[in-house]
Amino acid sequence: MQTVLYARVSTADQTSAHQETQARAAGFEVDRVIVDEGVSGVSVAFAERPQARRLFDVLRRGDVLVVRWVDRLGRDYDDVTHTIRTFMEAGVVIRTLINDFTFDGATRDPVQKAVRDSLIAFMAATAQAQAEATRIAQKAGIEHARSGAGAGRKYPGRKPSFDRIAFEEVRAALAQRRSVSVIAREAGLSRQAVLRIRDDPANAEAALRKWGL
Repeated sequence: MQTVLYARVSTADQTSAHQETQARAAGFEVDRVIVDEGVSGVSVAFAERPQARRLFDVLRRGDVLVVRWVDRLGRDYDDVTHTIRTFMEAGVVIRTLINDFTFDGATRDPVQKAVRDSLIAFMAATAQAQAEATRIAQKAGIEHARSGAGAGRKYPGRKPSFDRIAFEEVRAALAQRRSVSVIAREAGLSRQAVLRIRDDPANAEAALRKWGL
C-alpha cells in the first residue's frame, strides 16, 4: 500500500511544497507526490488534468490519496462527487488535510454509509459554492475598477500570491540572510515570489496596497 499526495496549483507563484509539508506534519508518510501546475480548479475537470489522470493508473486498492481539501478533486459538485466515488469503488481511501476527513468505500454499515455519503455531498457543495463566490468577487472587483466608482482608475493587475503576513515574514527571513529556497518552502511560496520580494520590495508592497492587503 502507498500514500499519494495530489496537489494542484493554478499559478506560477504557488507551490505544492507547502501542501507536502502540511501532509507530513499531519502524520502522513507520503510515498509519492503528484502535482498539476498551472491548472485552474474552476474550469478544468479532474479527469482532464494531465497529472490527475495518472492517479487512476497509479492508485490501487488499499492505497491512500491525500488532498488538501475536496475542492482539489473536481471543478464543481458533480465532478467532485464523481471523483470521490470512483476512487472509493476502486478501494482507494481519500484523506483530507483540512478537517481530517476520511472517505472510505469499504464500510458496509448502513448508518456509516449514510453519514459518509451526506458528508461527501455537503463538502462537494461547499467547494462549488466557494469557487463560485471567488469568481463573482473577482468579476465584481474588475468591473468596479473599470467602470462606475472605479472608472478612470487602473486595474490593479494580478493579485499577489502572498498576503501582508507572508510579505513581512519573507522580509524578516531575508534580513537574517536565510536562503531563498528555505524561505519559499516555509512560507508556502514559489522561489520566484520570494525573489520578487527580495529584489523589489517596494513594488511588492505597492501590489499589496493596490489589492487592499
